[in-house]
Amino acid sequence: MNTALLILLPLIASLLMLLVKPEQVKRLALAAAFIELLLSVYALSKFKINAEPQMMVNLVWIQSLGIHFKVALDGISILLVMLTNVLVPLIILSTRSAPVLSPEGRAERGAVFYSLILLMQMALIGVFTAMDGFLFYIFWELALIPIWFICLLWGGENRARITFKFFIYTLAGSLLMLVGLIYVYLQTPAAHSFDIQALYAAGKNLTASEQTWIFWALFIAFAIKMPVFPFHTWQPDTYTVAPTQGTMLLSGIMLKMGTYGLIRWLLPMAPLGVQQWGNTAIILSVIGILYASIIAIQQKDFKRLIAYSSIAHVGLISAGIFSLTVQGLQGGLMQMLAHGINVVGLFFVVDILFNRTGTQELSKLGGIRNVSPWFATTFMMVLLGSVALPLTNGFIGEFLLINGLFQYDVYIAGIAGLTVILGAVYMLRSYQKIMLGETNSLTATFIDLSFNEKAVLVPIVILIFAMGVYPKPLLDIAEPVIMKIVAMIKPM
Repeated sequence: MNTALLILLPLIASLLMLLVKPEQVKRLALAAAFIELLLSVYALSKFKINAEPQMMVNLVWIQSLGIHFKVALDGISILLVMLTNVLVPLIILSTRSAPVLSPEGRAERGAVFYSLILLMQMALIGVFTAMDGFLFYIFWELALIPIWFICLLWGGENRARITFKFFIYTLAGSLLMLVGLIYVYLQTPAAHSFDIQALYAAGKNLTASEQTWIFWALFIAFAIKMPVFPFHTWQPDTYTVAPTQGTMLLSGIMLKMGTYGLIRWLLPMAPLGVQQWGNTAIILSVIGILYASIIAIQQKDFKRLIAYSSIAHVGLISAGIFSLTVQGLQGGLMQMLAHGINVVGLFFVVDILFNRTGTQELSKLGGIRNVSPWFATTFMMVLLGSVALPLTNGFIGEFLLINGLFQYDVYIAGIAGLTVILGAVYMLRSYQKIMLGETNSLTATFIDLSFNEKAVLVPIVILIFAMGVYPKPLLDIAEPVIMKIVAMIKPM
């Protein structure tokens, strides 16, 4: 078993999607995603808890430029690979028939849809396992292409304009990152190399002023992807207009590319830049928490509300990472996992509401609890994870993040901690408007969850409470790598 197999399988499956009959594509896509999940579980079972990369594949790619196809799993990447491979089968299972997915009702376009999902899965796993800077950039860019097509072809009103803005934002950030990586690459010894360890060593030897601009080149790229204030303006519109599965991929997995990039590439490569400008990054992140939370409270559209809540959650993750504490980085990783699971569940709730009632507006709903007990219960459990109730997955990450920020600065921790209170306000208020009260003409005939819908939501609920009750295995896997990174970036 090697890491390359985890990248190769979804790539092969995405190509096969285009060769099979339209009515078979969803079953084949689901089978491929499930096999990929089993492979990642097997890799996890063979994983040894230490700080070293494992199951490595290191092949010369472009020898003259020192570029290798080098991929491996360590305690951080294996958890994000698991998150990707757990969520992709649920995202595929959440889809409805291909004609519904296609605006023109052409069944054959379903093959392209599932092919793009699997192609994105391949690119995401590549991002989380790349141990070569150029290879990381290639996978980073590859992840953008399928999600852009998914949003453009299956999105809602004004999708061309909105997805173009998303594409330009992320492409501009990617180019900044590439320039930064090339600059550090040119500082490596005479036989230049994009190897991650060579880039770490070269980056640490740069002057403080050089590390400053490397910091901003990488930070802006990652901040756009997450997104962090003020680089967030593409996100609410894109999340709202994207088809549900596209929004799940964006929010559940793709934004983790940005937070992962902070930990894996930015902190170790520009430690002086982080020490000088990390406080600025924290302030921007905390502003984003308050800004997004206040706007979320004012939202009337439930899908848009969740989009803004995602900005608030990721702002806390970013702030915790820049606290440069073990607890902050551990909390960031745990919240990445928790947020991915919870937000996929929430956007699926939005999808169910829209398909049953034709609306996402809070004021037009109400009383659904009276006619749909399964939906009411699972929705509430996912919501509790999102608002960080103790014994849910959201609590573990947020507690560690606020702990890390408390070690950094008490006042910043206090302000960032408001996300817990504000999150409870807009999420519980939304539940009240959607589920409680009397039914109306839209909700009186609301149908309870189907078998397929339970098959998506029940595993999410199980994960929410399993991670909240017993997070130790996940923390143990990540701890050696996180401690190693913290040791690399602390002042000498």
